[in-house]
Amino acid sequence: MIPKKYEFVTFAFFMSLFMTILMSFVVTFVNVGFIDGFFVMWGNAFMRAYVVAFPAVLTVVPLVRKLVKKLVSPT
Repeated sequence: MIPKKYEFVTFAFFMSLFMTILMSFVVTFVNVGFIDGFFVMWGNAFMRAYVVAFPAVLTVVPLVRKLVKKLVSPT
């Protein structure tokens, strides 16, 4: 098991992983369709996007939490 102190990093890792898998698939499919080499193209798109997505989630999640806390009524 992963220690509690790494919960946020673990969350960011999996959130960015799943979102990047999904979004890179959709964008690759929309742009080229199911062609020969689709999965290679998708894999390349995923790897490039994940390099950006993981640090982005680490940065953005705390800001989003603060924004939501201000916008949502406590009751």
